[in-house]
Amino acid sequence: MTIGRVDRASRVIAAPPEAVYGALLDRTALESWLPPDGMSGRIERWDPRPGGGFRMVLTYLDPTGSLGKTTDATDVVDVRFADLVPAERVVQRAVFEADDPSFAGTMTMTWHLAAAGDGTEVTVTATDVPPGIDQAVHETGIASSLANLASYVESAD
Repeated sequence: MTIGRVDRASRVIAAPPEAVYGALLDRTALESWLPPDGMSGRIERWDPRPGGGFRMVLTYLDPTGSLGKTTDATDVVDVRFADLVPAERVVQRAVFEADDPSFAGTMTMTWHLAAAGDGTEVTVTATDVPPGIDQAVHETGIASSLANLASYVESAD
């Protein structure tokens, strides 16, 4: 089996792995922190268990010049939880709704949590990234989501 393109970002978050894991599986939390800067998110379907998943509509706050995958202003993604290991790992399989074949396929997002001193190192690895997704933009978006996650869980303490 060959793995396509891999995008990655990581960040140390000043919160224990259990708190970070909780924010990965809480609907309200995800709607708050997952959308990268410049986007808002709304979850339409939610089933937080292995084999379950969610459907999220990401909307560009300023659609001028945006190149959404589903419409000019939105990215709609169906995510399935492939693996859930409390306080250690969340594996998601994501499929974008898009007419453009360059966005087709299933991207795997692995959120790995590792205790790091008083915090948690969170490493996000995206494999089989569709070729229509610009790598630099994607990695910046993942880093933005990680920064949002850090703000979310660090302020909850």
